[in-house]
Amino acid sequence: MIYTFITAAVFIAMMVAGGAMLFVGYFKKWRGGGARSKAVAPVAVGLFAAGLIMLILIPASFHTVDAGSVAVVKQMGVITDVEGPGTYFDFYLTRKYEEYDAKVQQVEIRMDAYTSDAQSMDVSMVVQFQIRQDNVEEIALNYGGLVALTNRIQSVAIERTKATLSKYQAEKLIEERNTISPTVETEISKAIGDKYYVTFNSAVLTDITFSDAFEAAVEAKMMAQQEKLQAQYENEKKKEQADTALYVAEQDAKALVAKAQAQADAQVASARAEAEAIMLKSVEIARMLGYTVTENTATVTDENGGESTVTTYEIAYDENHTGADIAEYMKYIEYLSVWDGKLPQVVTGDSGFMITVPSVPQN
Repeated sequence: MIYTFITAAVFIAMMVAGGAMLFVGYFKKWRGGGARSKAVAPVAVGLFAAGLIMLILIPASFHTVDAGSVAVVKQMGVITDVEGPGTYFDFYLTRKYEEYDAKVQQVEIRMDAYTSDAQSMDVSMVVQFQIRQDNVEEIALNYGGLVALTNRIQSVAIERTKATLSKYQAEKLIEERNTISPTVETEISKAIGDKYYVTFNSAVLTDITFSDAFEAAVEAKMMAQQEKLQAQYENEKKKEQADTALYVAEQDAKALVAKAQAQADAQVASARAEAEAIMLKSVEIARMLGYTVTENTATVTDENGGESTVTTYEIAYDENHTGADIAEYMKYIEYLSVWDGKLPQVVTGDSGFMITVPSVPQN
């Protein structure tokens, strides 16, 4: 572009100089100038004409291909070359440069589509692709320009997107809205392949919108499902609470039974211990009173398989040892165990009877 401006400035300067010379020559001729003035006129006209011709032809013959672009060069309508970024000088009346953008192209697409259950929807998507620079000549021959190629890519993307979305029911599509883009992208990539001289980059569904009536119906259905789930949750919660209360009651009952059993076992153990103590005392008293006592020892096995030694005693009775004295002695010992150590007060009356007067507690 800078070369165009420089050359244009030079040729304009030539035109100005020629015009000035021509003006001066005619002015002198009008004032009665000589032969010299007549000689200047053709030179000025020639200089002006040459500047004008070159101003028209030369600057337009500089062609600039911007960075990120590629140009198809045509001579009299026939493709002769492909040029990359740079500035080139070619006579513009015979050679033309058609520039193609080689950067990534982004196409925003909006379309109407239908699901498998005939629900309409508005779909928005973005497709990205990039032309292959090695195939620019084929693109020019088959499509005539990047606009036509872009329209073709857009048509393929729309067709494959509609075909893919039509396989889904509306509710399923709503559920899988975030995961449907990769499927659409794969289908478009397969359809484009290597047929259109481009490198397919991506296709992203940016929005899928259903009718207001359908969206309201779906929302109502989802709310009903949520309410159902909430009711199920509350029922399960109540059941858990009831199960917990039952479990607590069962545990309390088991605790009461265990406590009662423990008390009973304690009483039985106490009774056994007391009975054993009485037995040992009676055996000891029997021996002291001259009874014959036989001691027997045996090994027994409990229900858990444990073994223990049990000792039993046998007191021999006869006409002189009837056991009455043992009983009396036992009563005497029991009395001594509860006696407070105070002697009774005795009063003798006129009749000679002895009366026991209990002592009066002192406050």
